[in-house]
Amino acid sequence: MKNSDSSDLLKRLGVDLDSETFQHALTHSSYSFEHPGVPNNERLEFLGDSVLSLAIAEEVYRLYPDLAEGELVKKHHVVVSSWALAKIARSLNVGPHIRLGKGERKTGGQNKDSILADTLEAIFGACYLKLGRETARELVLRLVAPLLADEEILDAGRDWKTELQEMVQNQKKGDLTYTIERSGPEHSPVYTATAVIGTQRFEQSTGSASNKKEAERQAARATCKILKTSL
Repeated sequence: MKNSDSSDLLKRLGVDLDSETFQHALTHSSYSFEHPGVPNNERLEFLGDSVLSLAIAEEVYRLYPDLAEGELVKKHHVVVSSWALAKIARSLNVGPHIRLGKGERKTGGQNKDSILADTLEAIFGACYLKLGRETARELVLRLVAPLLADEEILDAGRDWKTELQEMVQNQKKGDLTYTIERSGPEHSPVYTATAVIGTQRFEQSTGSASNKKEAERQAARATCKILKTSL
């Protein structure tokens, strides 16, 4: 699929952006570096991030009138996270349309969470500039707001490391650390994290992922659930 042929993606998005603006939104900085004079999408991403955040904040406020601020923040955090936006971008098959530099494409940049999420935010920003606030807001709500009703996604995407840290501090259980073990081939490592609280090592609640940060988050999630059942 050629990056320039993105009419099918526009149809899936359901917006009427002009081709030049859309290609701008799809242009990663690595492509611009290899093609001097071609603007990248970072400024549009900056704008789209705010468009996304406000639209979801309004929706969370409207949908959950009885929730305290802390719980509103948690729901908002999950659905505007790179992890959630990348999930949406994959469902739309955005990756093959992103204009990437040769090096970034060789290393699978079209499927990286950060690049997919940033591109989706750039699309929101482009819609805001060219089609107006309401159209951009409607696009955000159509694509992102449904995640607010998905308990599995809300659970999986929470900031479990922060929640575990707060729980440990409140219960005065000691210092929280993580141990990391690496396995698998050099080109495709697997990291396994285990939470250690004080002198207690939670072997039964490890987390595994392709990067250390996500492995720790998964370990924190499992450990939070164990601690909650013991309260």
